Amino acid sequence: MLKTEITKLLSIEYPIFQGGMAWIADASLASAVSNAGGLGIISAMNASGDYLREQIRQAKQLTDRPFGVNIMLMSPHADEVAEIVAEEKVKVVTTGAGIPSKYMDKWLSCGIKVIPVVASVAMARKMQSCGASAVIAEGQESGGHIGEATTMALVPQVVDAVSIPVMAAGGIADGRGIAAALMLGAEGVQLGTKFLVAKECTVHQNYKDMVLKAGDTSTITTGRRFGSNTCRSIKNSFSRNFHSFEYSPEATAEAVAELGVGALRKAAVEGDTKNGCFLAGQISGMVNKEQTAKEMIVEMFEQAEEILKGSAKWIK
Repeated sequence: MLKTEITKLLSIEYPIFQGGMAWIADASLASAVSNAGGLGIISAMNASGDYLREQIRQAKQLTDRPFGVNIMLMSPHADEVAEIVAEEKVKVVTTGAGIPSKYMDKWLSCGIKVIPVVASVAMARKMQSCGASAVIAEGQESGGHIGEATTMALVPQVVDAVSIPVMAAGGIADGRGIAAALMLGAEGVQLGTKFLVAKECTVHQNYKDMVLKAGDTSTITTGRRFGSNTCRSIKNSFSRNFHSFEYSPEATAEAVAELGVGALRKAAVEGDTKNGCFLAGQISGMVNKEQTAKEMIVEMFEQAEEILKGSAKWIK
C-alpha cells in the first residue's frame, strides 16, 4: 500500500481526499470515504452553522476515522462555521475562495490541520506562510470553481515552491492519474467528480446519470469573462444559456453572478437537468460506473501501484 507524508500526517490509509462539493459532500459520502481509508470531507458550503454541526455529528456516528470540513471563505457564515469546526474538534479543514489567515491561530491551537486549495504558486506560498499543513494544487480540469493553470503544469511548480506536502487535484479519475500525480511530486490526490457516482453519495440520481453519460467534450467553462468566478460544469441548457448571455453586449458582472444563484441546488437536490448547474470535471468521460467508495479507492490504488512498480517496462 502506498504511504506518503500525507498518510502519516493525517493517519489515513490511502493518500486520497474526497473533494468538498457543495450540496453533495455530506456526512454520508464523507464517512464512506473515511471508512474506506481516505479522507472524507463535508462541505460547509453557504449553509448555516446548524447544518454543519449536524453533518459533523452524523459523520462521527458513521465513522471513527479522520474526516474533514471544507469551508468556502466567501460564505456569509464563514465566521460561524470556523468556530464550529474548532468546537467539534474536526481533524482537518480544507479551504477555498479566499485566504484563511484570520482563523489560523484558532484552528492551529485546536490541533486542526489546515489544507487550503490553491490555484497558483503565489497562493501556495501564502498558505504555507499562514501555517498550512499542506496544500491542494487544483488544476483547471476540475469541476466547480477553477483557476487558469492545468494540473500537469501547476503541481510540479507548487511542489518546487513550498516545503509542505502538496496534494494534486483536477483531471484524476483512476490509478493512472494517481501515479502521474505522485511522479509530479504530489503526496496524494483529491478527487471530486469520481466520488459523485459513489453509491454512498446522496446527490440526485439525475446528477449521477449526467456524469455517467458524459464524454470527453461534455464540459464547459462559464464565468470567465468577468473573472474570479470561473466554473466548469456539464453542458446542458443552463450552462449553454449562461455562456451565451455572459458574452452578450448587455451582460454585466452583477447580472452574470445573479444568473447562477440556486442553480447548483437545482441540479444536486432537485435533479433539474434543464435549469440546474451540474458541476463536474473534464474526466467525467472516464467515470462510467457506480461503485462504493471503498471499491473505487481500492481499485484505483491497486492500479496505481501496479503502474508504479512496472514502470520500468516502458523505459528502455
